[in-house]
Amino acid sequence: MKKKKPISLSPSEWKVMRVVWKLKTCAARDVYSVTTKKYGWTPATAKTILRRLVEKGHLSTQQIGNCYVYQPTASILDPLYKAADNLLENAIDGTIAPVMFHMIKKGKMSGEDIHELRALLDEFEKNQSSKE
Repeated sequence: MKKKKPISLSPSEWKVMRVVWKLKTCAARDVYSVTTKKYGWTPATAKTILRRLVEKGHLSTQQIGNCYVYQPTASILDPLYKAADNLLENAIDGTIAPVMFHMIKKGKMSGEDIHELRALLDEFEKNQSSKE
């Protein structure tokens, strides 16, 4: 059977997925607990979103007794890459660099991340120079 490609996430679905990615494997009640405290959601709201995420292919579920246990079907990077691709598809010429600058300023990167980014930029610059 062919694996269903996950559909993009809504803002509410991102919130639930962040909880599940952080916990790796969790019961529905774990998600309710976090979303009630953090967002003021009712358990029914979280349950509806969990069901949608399973239907969309972002979560797998297993019933153990009267409890449902959820796991992400992919790493957090997969939907982030998809969101980044969508952002790039919608960008207008000349807007990519300012968006990248904004993300770098707002994001948190380790020294290793910064080193890797510098190497990537150096390689990109080298390739651009050879095309000219």
